[in-house]
Order: sequence, then C-alpha cells, then structure tokens
Amino acid sequence: MGGLRFYNTMTRSLESFEPLEQDHVRMYTCGPTVYNYVHIGNLRTFIFEDILRRTLQLFGYRVTQVMNLTDVDDKTIRDANAARIPLRELTDRYIEAFFEDIDTLRIQRAEHYPRATEYIPQMVELIKRLEAHGHTYRSGGSVYYSIATFPEYGKLSGVRLDKNIAGARVETDEYDKEDARDFVLWKAPKPGEPSWETELGPGRPGWHIECSAMSMSLLGETFDIHTGAVDNIFPHHENEIAQSQGATGQPFVRTWLHAEHLIVEGEKMAKSKGNFFTLRDLIARGYDPVAIRYLLLSVPYRQKLNFTFDGLHAAQQATERLANTLRRIETTPPAEEGSGCLSIDAIEAFRAAFRAGLADDLNTARALAALHTLLRQVNTALDHGGISGDVRTSLSHALNEADSVLDILPAHAGALPDEEATRIEALIEQRSTARQNRDFATADAIRDQLAREGIVLEDTPNGTLWKRKRQNPPEEK
Repeated sequence: MGGLRFYNTMTRSLESFEPLEQDHVRMYTCGPTVYNYVHIGNLRTFIFEDILRRTLQLFGYRVTQVMNLTDVDDKTIRDANAARIPLRELTDRYIEAFFEDIDTLRIQRAEHYPRATEYIPQMVELIKRLEAHGHTYRSGGSVYYSIATFPEYGKLSGVRLDKNIAGARVETDEYDKEDARDFVLWKAPKPGEPSWETELGPGRPGWHIECSAMSMSLLGETFDIHTGAVDNIFPHHENEIAQSQGATGQPFVRTWLHAEHLIVEGEKMAKSKGNFFTLRDLIARGYDPVAIRYLLLSVPYRQKLNFTFDGLHAAQQATERLANTLRRIETTPPAEEGSGCLSIDAIEAFRAAFRAGLADDLNTARALAALHTLLRQVNTALDHGGISGDVRTSLSHALNEADSVLDILPAHAGALPDEEATRIEALIEQRSTARQNRDFATADAIRDQLAREGIVLEDTPNGTLWKRKRQNPPEEK
C-alpha cells in the first residue's frame, strides 16, 4: 500500500495519501438527487468515483463508501407536486433508474446508499448540537446557520466571508453566486411540502444538513475522502464543513476531490440547447455502454471533458480493437516456451506504468496509454511467432489487474449467449469444410449470412476468427 497522490481541493496541492486507518479508507461520494434520470455529466463524476474506489482497492485498501440519495429537497418536492404523485413514488422510480444506469456502466456498488428521509432523527440531533454551540438562530419557524460564527468559512472554496451582508440569508437548497449567506438547516412547513414533527418543530431539512448527518453517522466525525463535482464546492461542501466542524469541533474530511465539468461539443449541457443526454438517450442511439464508460474515464477527472459524438465513435472503435486483440490471444495457439517476442519483463513494465498513472492523481489517460502500448506489443507478438505459455499467464494476470480498475475490456461483457456462439462456430466450421472442398459458393453464402447478422470473419493462419460488428449509430447533427 501507499504511493498514491491526490490533489486535495482544500490545500490546493498534490498530497501523498494516507488514510486514518492503515488499510481502510472511508469515503463519502455525493450521489444523485432522485427527481429525474441522471445525465452524462453526473455519470462522469460517478465513474471518476468508481475509478477512485477501484484504484484504492488495487493498492490494497479496504474501502467503505457511502453515496447518498437525496430524496427530499426543493427539486424532488417540486416534481412530485407537478406530477401529482407522492414524493416517495417519484423518488423510488428514479432510485431504481439510477441503479440500473450505474450497473449498465459497470460502476461498483457502494457499501451504503442512505436516503435522506431515513436520517431525519440524525439531522435533528446535529442541528441541536449546532444550537448548543451557538451557531444557529431561528426565524419564521426555520433554523438558520450563522456563518459569522465559523471563522473558517470559505477555506475550501475561496469565497470571502467579509463580503457577507450581515443578516442576509438564503432558504433555497442551491444558489449559484459566490455570495456567502446564512443558510437554512431546518425549513418551516409549507403547504404542499412533506413535513416531520420533531424537537425543532414541524418542518423538513435543508439539503446541506442531510449530507453532514448521513456521512458522519456512517463514517465517523472525521473520515478520509469526500468527493463530488466542482459545482458542489460552493455552497454545498463549504456548508457541510461549517455544519460538521461547528457541531463536533473536529476536522471533518482529510482529502477533498472534485471532478471537473463535462461539456458537450464545446458548450455547457442544457435541455434548451438540445445537447442534454442521459445514458438511456445514448443507448437508444445505438452506442455501447462499454464505449460510453471508456469515453467518460478517458480524460483525467480534474480536466474538463468535452463530450462529442466523434469522441464516442472513437471510443467505440477503441473498445472493438481491445476485443479483437483479446480474441486473437484466446484463439492463437501458444508458442513454444522461450520463443515469441513478448517478454514477462515487458508485461511487468506495463504493470508499473499502469499503476504509476493511477497513483498520479488518477491519471486515467496515462493508464489507458500504457494498456494500448501493451496490446500493440501483443499484436506484434501474435503476428511474429505467438506468445509462450508462461508469458500468456503473466499477460492474463496483468490484463485482469488493469480491468479490475478500468472495466472496459469487452471480453467481459456483451458476449453472445452460449447457444448463439455455438451456432455461429458451427456455421464457421461448415464454411471451413466447404472451402477445403473448394465449394466456394457455399463458403461465400455462409460468410454473407453471418455478415447480415453483424458477424465479421477474419481468416488467419491459425483458423477463422469472428467478432460481432456493432451497427454504426446515426450521424449526429
């Protein structure tokens, strides 16, 4: 273990990572607000967090991850009321869709997915602790956090507390301007909104208090890593720090990691621009989820990712090349021991380069480059004598290790059902027999039949290889 370096938003520097416990990392990852389907910008952040989780595991750490599900806030209430359905019915629908989406993109499940509505007592207790420490005041049945009582406010985001207008406060869950305001912890009840009877009086929690209560309840008052997108830095994460440390007097989070925005064709994603996409939109257009995952992880998380359909086409081609190389490995007989032009030393060099890329603040571009370099060496070896058995074993271990983090090797997904693969291989065998008998009409007919089914054949000295060719998605306008 050890050797990992992350860019800590709090210190604005690369730091060597050391968890509080020697072999255990506790981290909180901001999850979805479940009022609609998550979009590809959300998914870029979730995939960054998945790469972080898997990298920690690769380097020997046990991970306890918490990802919250915001199921009560301004947006969920607004949309449930607009649809004239209970809040729980709306949020259940989109929680189910969220899990379907992350499973489709091979994002590992966290250990805990707390719903905000299930942690109301913990939120009330946290607000009571803040009241006891003099950080709050009441107005109109609501409870507000007085940021003037927390001198460290603004340390994460750089928002200056001295610009605060005395007494100015905000009740909405989200606000865009970098304008420090007292924020609401507990909202007085309003007609048409859910409400809980508590020691604070009737009402519902503000968004910011939810994450503080859930994270500390499940991970402790101080934990290792907190992540999210850059738009969470202010006000959400700044407010989390004020609440948590104001209540406990202890450091809240040791390392803050934030993913940059995803833009689409060089522009901010917006429904009004027609460039707003969910995973379901892209799959409906014919794109492979593995290719989508590949594209979303291909740019290091602290760089803006410009999502383009040309880039998605390229990602799809890259995953197909990976699949072709893996199929060549599987179907080419081993070379004799001691022969072949791929060495165990080359594979070990790949493993070192791959790990070094991930250890350098999750530089997925470097890790992918190392993988593609290795697979070019593999193809060269297969073209010139093959790969010996001992090298194959080492290669298999190395590829499995790389895919334990990236999870983009198509051999692990999208495989045809066994009976379908058996049927195709039987047709290929019939074609081979026809060719041997110089019955080229039958051989060509079988090739054409398979081509119509999207199966592409490649005749090699070691036999015929096949792959499924994906339909080209429609041209994007």
